[in-house]
Amino acid sequence: MAKTKTPTTQAIRTLKMHKIKFVPCPYKYEEKGGTKTSARELGVDEYQVIKTLVMENEREQPMIVLMHGSCEVSLKHLARQLKVKQVRPCPPEKADRLTGYQTGGISPFGTKEELPVYVEESVLSLEKIYINGGRRGLLVGIDPQALVKILNPTPVSVAI
Repeated sequence: MAKTKTPTTQAIRTLKMHKIKFVPCPYKYEEKGGTKTSARELGVDEYQVIKTLVMENEREQPMIVLMHGSCEVSLKHLARQLKVKQVRPCPPEKADRLTGYQTGGISPFGTKEELPVYVEESVLSLEKIYINGGRRGLLVGIDPQALVKILNPTPVSVAI
């Protein structure tokens, strides 16, 4: 059986540069399928699939929020914890431009612009997470401490 080659994305390059152990997890991407589809395709709990959300505050200052696939972000709680008036999702075109990735394939690793990163604190206590590897249809299985090592995220408690 031929060995499948891991696609080289900026996220994969970043993980390798930081000597992070990861397992590439390609799956059949479905438009608007989200973490429910990737979890099903990979046979993992959707709670372990971490979505990378590009948000912005009322002054249009962007940020990345990492959240369990099975949870939503309370924008009200996030705004309160960040001491801003409002937080909302970035328009997809802006998210793509800021990260250098395509919506549905946005990874927090190796983004075009360095953005502040916030992570739902319970993500960090998981044994293993699956997070986007920099393109649609590719997650990477990693230890959540890799987030801390590479991204130095601010933990928040905003899951609903």
